[in-house]
Amino acid sequence: MVNNLAELLLEWYALYARKMPWRDHLDPYAIWVSEIMLQQTRVNTVVPYFERWMNMFPGISELANSTEADVLAAWEGLGYYSRARNLRLAAQIIMNEYQGRLPGDVKELIRLPGVGRYTAGAIASIAFKADEPTLDGNIRRVFARLFDIRESVDTPSGEKILWTLLNAELPEGRAGDFNQGLMDLGATLCTPQNPECGQCPLCGICQARAKGVQTERPILKSKPIQPHFTYVGAIIREGNRYLLVKRPSQGLLGGMWEFPNYRVVNEEAADKYLERLMAERYGVKVKITSKQGIFKHAYTHFRLTLQLYNVKILTDNLAVPDMCWVPADELLNYPMGKVARQISKTLKSNEKRQL
Repeated sequence: MVNNLAELLLEWYALYARKMPWRDHLDPYAIWVSEIMLQQTRVNTVVPYFERWMNMFPGISELANSTEADVLAAWEGLGYYSRARNLRLAAQIIMNEYQGRLPGDVKELIRLPGVGRYTAGAIASIAFKADEPTLDGNIRRVFARLFDIRESVDTPSGEKILWTLLNAELPEGRAGDFNQGLMDLGATLCTPQNPECGQCPLCGICQARAKGVQTERPILKSKPIQPHFTYVGAIIREGNRYLLVKRPSQGLLGGMWEFPNYRVVNEEAADKYLERLMAERYGVKVKITSKQGIFKHAYTHFRLTLQLYNVKILTDNLAVPDMCWVPADELLNYPMGKVARQISKTLKSNEKRQL
């Protein structure tokens, strides 16, 4: 244990804590929502989504009684949509099993969908003043440098070292401020590149800094190369309406709406592949009339290129599961991923130009 680590950090945090809307009060619900939103997402991105969410769902009961469509619409653009669905599901569990009150015990919190050890520790320490550590990317980096950890800290063995150190350094009764102080330090001074060691309150006790290896920490596993997938999609129009299909509730972009699209898995030309697949899957004959365009997007684990075609249905028996026909000026009212939203904006713009 480093004797004055917590003291130095808490003194700095009292002066330089970042301003965030969820820090203005200690409502456990607000802190829970913020911690879920902050998973793999930057603070500046989260703030407007948090404020909109709290206006739409000001409490656990309102969230529990909401529809999945409302929740996805409020979350749209933030990514990792399973977080939104898990929040709603967890709210229903809290209403049914905890009398509408968010539990404050880490073991009970971890039982809720979407809450892992890190999130549970953050909620318990900040909202309920529990003496619990937490571990996010910022804290991982700060402690890897402070203690000059020489193995990958994003492995089970590396994380075990970090949790042990965090438990040892945790100040009794101040865990919430300690955890938030570490997060803020990692976000503002102990950054991945060009850390501002001269401004850091822990500079004098940082082992990596003393050895001049602070930019070499943390050590992380090498990331695999992102695969690239080609998709082919269809713009199917009937009058001034467009066909949208709903994705399965589980998996990537679960429950969101999009234009029909399919991953290309062979060397067949994209347009011919689309015509054949529509016939095989839905029993309809289609004709490609023109190419709408190419849309690209990078997800967390893969990159996507979507070749989009305008398609005419030549038969009358189109029956796609979870489909609906939507006027151009209403497309953006449906919860969508970024690619589908980009396409919708393009179609809406084209409609206006044709008027």
